[in-house]
Amino acid sequence: MQKTTFKISKMDCPSEEQLIRMKLDGLSNIKMLEFDIANRLLHVFHTNNNDAIFKQLDELKFDTALVSSVSVKDFKLVDNLANERKLLWQVLAINFFFFVLELLTGFVSNSMGLVADSLDMFADSIVYGLALFAVGGTVFLKKNIAKASGYFQLVLAVLGFTEVIRRFLGFGEIPNFQTMIYISILALIGNATCLYLLQKSKNKDAHMQASMIFTSNDVIVNFGVIVAGGLVYFTNSKLPDLVVGTLVFILVGIGAFKILKLSK
Repeated sequence: MQKTTFKISKMDCPSEEQLIRMKLDGLSNIKMLEFDIANRLLHVFHTNNNDAIFKQLDELKFDTALVSSVSVKDFKLVDNLANERKLLWQVLAINFFFFVLELLTGFVSNSMGLVADSLDMFADSIVYGLALFAVGGTVFLKKNIAKASGYFQLVLAVLGFTEVIRRFLGFGEIPNFQTMIYISILALIGNATCLYLLQKSKNKDAHMQASMIFTSNDVIVNFGVIVAGGLVYFTNSKLPDLVVGTLVFILVGIGAFKILKLSK
């Protein structure tokens, strides 16, 4: 048994951890993965050499480097599939709930920031949903679902950009800033809960510290929409909302391409 450690510089949130898990799913020589998000390290317990593992990680473009590879004698496989499924169902439910809530309130309040954030939550729902299939499903099924979800998310991002452009040209009303702020605060609480659950399930010391040091893109987006809501109030303009919406749609589009890469 070998323990190979990789430094993954762009791994700084639970969503990227799940992308890595899905990417490595299917390599039969991998026995267990240990993530240290705080230090951006991945420990892989495996047989044979690590060439195929490094190749898969490198394809994610997360700036992966090999740190060390040593033989281990005392290895105990941790069987926590039931707990992992329970955790993934919890974070999936939270993300999907706020996807629906933000999408509906975004259209009602004319806020593209909320609509865009809802699609970001949808992207996370896809990631966690696919991770559930990775726990017990087949690689073929997971990749087909990933491909369909990636294309669907990409279509949503394009439609969102189209609507933003339409509103930049003068169509659409000034969004309701109160709804933007209130719903984003609720979404922020939901994302914080997801981060807490994900970090609590790992090594408590390293990952509880990581939850205080690193924030996911979702949390940053939530703060962005809150700030945009305040600027809408002070400027009486829809421009801050459209700027935030544009930035979030870019993140959604990038996420869609990442998922499509996993389906190959």
